[in-house]
Amino acid sequence: MRFDGFRPPRAGRTGPARSARRRERRGRGLRTPLLPPSVPAWRSKSDEFDAVAIEAFAEIDARWHDELAGLDIAVDEIPRMLPRDPETIQWPDEVTADGAIPLARLIPAGVDVHGQPTRAKIILFRRPLESRARRDTELIELIHEVLVQQVATHLGVDEDTIDRGLD
Repeated sequence: MRFDGFRPPRAGRTGPARSARRRERRGRGLRTPLLPPSVPAWRSKSDEFDAVAIEAFAEIDARWHDELAGLDIAVDEIPRMLPRDPETIQWPDEVTADGAIPLARLIPAGVDVHGQPTRAKIILFRRPLESRARRDTELIELIHEVLVQQVATHLGVDEDTIDRGLD
């Protein structure tokens, strides 16, 4: 029995009565975001990682901007590659790894399957990098170190030269 939207509780049931409308109708999930874009918690982990990667690369780019004009930086969740030799875990020079887990990879400029030229690209692997850093400051330092190694490989110079800049 129902009067003006009020439904009395059933016998033996405690707590408020269930509403007629459910929040997750037909399994489609929430219809609006839980948080508005103006709150800091709205950003996802991948958005935060992208911002940290840009911050870590900014110092290198400020010193080597002209030389890095043809270089792209990308982020991938996990590495989809295997070591050259699984027994001894050897990686080529283009891969920065922590043992058997690659952290970043440099893909040199080349030509794609359609004959179009491609730009050189450094791919950072988000999950392995995040799992090795406990705090945000450690993550920035780790990403900076990995980017220094990758840029040094790309330019064919020593890592110390990348950190010091052109003198």
